[in-house]
Amino acid sequence: MKLQHYIGGIENLGPVAFERRVFVEPWETRIFGIHVAMMALSTQLPLPPTPSGFHTVWTWADLRTGAESLSPFEYFKHRYYEKWLGGISGYFIANGYITEAELDARTKQILVNPAAGRKTGGDPAIDKRIVTYLVEGDAPKRELKKAPEFKIGDKVSVKNPPTVAHTRCPGHLRNHVGVVYTVYPDSYTYLTSTGADGIGPAMPVYCVMFNPEEIWPGNTEKGLVLYADIFEAYLEKPPETMK
Repeated sequence: MKLQHYIGGIENLGPVAFERRVFVEPWETRIFGIHVAMMALSTQLPLPPTPSGFHTVWTWADLRTGAESLSPFEYFKHRYYEKWLGGISGYFIANGYITEAELDARTKQILVNPAAGRKTGGDPAIDKRIVTYLVEGDAPKRELKKAPEFKIGDKVSVKNPPTVAHTRCPGHLRNHVGVVYTVYPDSYTYLTSTGADGIGPAMPVYCVMFNPEEIWPGNTEKGLVLYADIFEAYLEKPPETMK
């Protein structure tokens, strides 16, 4: 992720103000509902078909891609759910559900007459699928088809994969060496392929133990240990063990 989306381990960041309310404005609940419905109706899920016109795949990663494509100046200008709305709108345009001109015209219509944006009714089959998704979710666990490359106690080095639209490799751990603390059973996948950084098909995941002093020299307390869950694609043998 770009800096403005991933601040873990960044020093001298300054005070951070947290908004404790999940939804600040009523319209934010509708954006969240649209996002959930899109995930529930995505074509990759093994759920009964519905008459919905949604025929592509939408995941948390797609939502983040929209926000992460913003420049830092634009990112900090907009509220949290405004970024969601921008990402969702861009997705619908990119996938041919609506044109940019149609979206602009509809926006102007609703700004003049807010009641024009209110819809009633729905389809029971669509509602049922969305409720089923909310109850069951989309678990990332898959059957283990490839033996883990590392075992408990192995030293591993975190790779430094290319910066792409979205990645799950912790920025502050790149190029650092840790020790495998746990090898999780089964394989795990991410919501969608993240491209050139190697996350795609299901793979082993490890809990890796790091010495914070090696990550932030002179700025940690004694006796602390840092643990991180990391996909196998982001790990390799440390240089001194490669022969």
